Amino acid sequence: MSMSDIPAWPTSHLSAADAAYGALTCGPRPLTLDCDGLTWDIGNGADVRLPSGVVALPVLRDWLLAHPGDHAARDVVWRELVLRARLRGKEWTIAAVGMAMPALVRIAGRLSAGYQGDPADIDSEVVTGFLEALRDRVDLTRPALYASLTMAAFRAGRRLRLADDQTVPVEDIDHVVAASRTPKVPYGHPDLLVSRAGTVGIIDDADVQPWIEVRLGRRAPEPIAARLGITVDALRMRLGRADERLARAVTDGSLTEACSTEVVERTAALAKRRRSIRAGRARRPAAGKDAAVAV
Repeated sequence: MSMSDIPAWPTSHLSAADAAYGALTCGPRPLTLDCDGLTWDIGNGADVRLPSGVVALPVLRDWLLAHPGDHAARDVVWRELVLRARLRGKEWTIAAVGMAMPALVRIAGRLSAGYQGDPADIDSEVVTGFLEALRDRVDLTRPALYASLTMAAFRAGRRLRLADDQTVPVEDIDHVVAASRTPKVPYGHPDLLVSRAGTVGIIDDADVQPWIEVRLGRRAPEPIAARLGITVDALRMRLGRADERLARAVTDGSLTEACSTEVVERTAALAKRRRSIRAGRARRPAAGKDAAVAV
């Protein structure tokens, strides 16, 4: 086969994602989901109807399109897809984009109608908005995940469309005199404030970076919890306790003012106590396991 016989890779991000999805879901070992193993607790007692057994993703996508009213089944499938995309990497990220491809193509087509620029730019923004929500923004504890993901894609494409519509072309701007303007007020850096809270012991050192990633960076909690070796619920509780301590510290001036020696010593003692409690909890499963082996 000569180089001229190889088809060109699509310039549109949507078309490229669709081609990559096709490569992953065809052939001898396509990506699949075991629908019988999807036992997510959807919390509302609704019956989940899905195809039984191991199902190839294109077949599952067609089933979801043919059953638009089965919201519980859609939530179960998309929770699994989002979780795999966050924890297993690129392969399942492409799979998630491919599973949403019909909606993404429809959104991009709607936004591209009458657009004066390159429609591929709209495609790119739609895919980018979907991926940002997939990786970090969408909350797995909430319902209607698929709607949240596609709405994020729509908002991203719409921002580009509105920005383009508000642009006024000017033939010649040499006659325009540049005027000075008042610079924006440089606000503080909350990440430095939180780092200081970890240094003085208001929150635990181990919670500083997760707090910054989740609260400031709006990162998804699942990969962070996996990295720390804890459950997502445990991470949420740790960050919730850190929120309370940070709020108290800001209110009483422990972070924004100079601390007395007594306050520093008391804070350090509390931090040491929390570390010992956490270390004891970490050792407890290992001790139980050793006892079981002894028996």
